[in-house]
Amino acid sequence: MMSTRLIDAPVVVRTTIFATAAMAWLGSASAAWAHPHHASMVHGEHAFAQGLLHPVMGLDHVLAMVAVGLWAGQIGGRRAWALPAAFVGLMLVGGFGAFAGIPLPAVEGGILASVLVLGLLVAAALKLPVAAGTAVAGVAALFHGYAHVSEMAADSSLAAYGAGFALGTAGLCAAGLGASRLLQLRGQAVLVRACGGGIATAGLVLAAVTWL
Repeated sequence: MMSTRLIDAPVVVRTTIFATAAMAWLGSASAAWAHPHHASMVHGEHAFAQGLLHPVMGLDHVLAMVAVGLWAGQIGGRRAWALPAAFVGLMLVGGFGAFAGIPLPAVEGGILASVLVLGLLVAAALKLPVAAGTAVAGVAALFHGYAHVSEMAADSSLAAYGAGFALGTAGLCAAGLGASRLLQLRGQAVLVRACGGGIATAGLVLAAVTWL
């Protein structure tokens, strides 16, 4: 039978510090990965590849999507997949809004806020009701989806591009979910919370680098 014993407090402290420092460093070092360069990386004839790459080429996207998966893993059970599903679904809605020219204010701010909020939710291991959790994930996803399509190459196919970034996002969420469940099965749920703290800190660093 697998042990559920939690790791010792000093290890928790060291892990939290390491995760926070690593995420903060990545946030600072990756500030140059700002969104405006994505659209030029892959031409429109490769719309699916462009969409697939877009989530993983922005650290803010990666952190938020992995955080959704980590948080979903903390919730557990069949409800766990509700958060990633809501995120991917509402992200597509946000993307369609951008394509249709519907204004969405403070997109960059909303993305950075989502990194901070989702990281804090993971750090707190807060288990909201499913409806509330999916609402939080869905609101965050609107900003990410809007940014994805706003930066789509003008000659890209929306369907192919949308399929690409939906698949890329689902993969990042699934990675977070798998890591979260594995750590908890090994009795190391505190490490998941430490990663949440690191993600939240990285969100603050990205915000500072963006606006200061």
